[in-house]
Amino acid sequence: MNRSTSWHGKVNLSYGSRDNQTVVRRCLTAAPFRVQRPFYPDGDHVCHTVLLHTAGGVVGGDRLSIDLALAENSHVFLTTAAANKIYRSNGEVAAQTGVINQAAGTILEYFPQELIVFDGADYRQSLRVNLAPGAVWCGSDIIRFGRTARGEKYHSGQWCNATEVWQEGELLWGDRQQLQGNPQLFSAWNGLNDQPIVGTLALVGLDIHEEKISQLREIAPPLKQGLGGITKLPKGLLCRYRGSSSTEVKRWFIAMLQAWRSLYSPHKFTTPRVWQTY
Repeated sequence: MNRSTSWHGKVNLSYGSRDNQTVVRRCLTAAPFRVQRPFYPDGDHVCHTVLLHTAGGVVGGDRLSIDLALAENSHVFLTTAAANKIYRSNGEVAAQTGVINQAAGTILEYFPQELIVFDGADYRQSLRVNLAPGAVWCGSDIIRFGRTARGEKYHSGQWCNATEVWQEGELLWGDRQQLQGNPQLFSAWNGLNDQPIVGTLALVGLDIHEEKISQLREIAPPLKQGLGGITKLPKGLLCRYRGSSSTEVKRWFIAMLQAWRSLYSPHKFTTPRVWQTY
């Protein structure tokens, strides 16, 4: 995909609670981002928000930023309207940064849809989450390396991802991943093992007993096209996936979200309309 100019897209969203309903207090966007009107399938307290990237994909030179703020006692579920594409680099790096600030008693479930990294793409992504005491953050990443439907593999380029979740000056969870496009690394058993999809799902901000994690392992849907695991964090838990089916990992992550939401919210999770094909 060729584009004469790069995007410098921005999203600035802030939420608050009014009469026990989570509402959008501020919504500022710059192209190619847009935000759909919020909706409430889980009840008024949980604000579902869908973020759109209208350009159809990300090219070298694009600079995107997402800034979210949640005031006390608000609960937000944020997703994207569709999978996003990172096109082959034109010689420049594409990047997205995110900063999330959550006040006491807030919950953010941050579930962007799949990211497809084309062969030759050079993409950097970072996210910092700042939690006040009593705040909970839950987030996921699903990355497909190469357009596998066309037989493409990620043999050149670079992908970097860094996520940090902080609370009162303490790093609760830090995750740094990097993949250099390389045929040997793509096929190596300690690389991707010829599996094009990796997924990460984390819940941070809660003390979770081993007994509960054992229960989650027992009820987790069986994986037929990939491998997955659930690990305890010092203040939360972590799920990892490596495999070949985006549908499988999405269904697994949805099942985990449905199973653990009761740990921090009385509201049952309703699958968003933009996810209905899963």
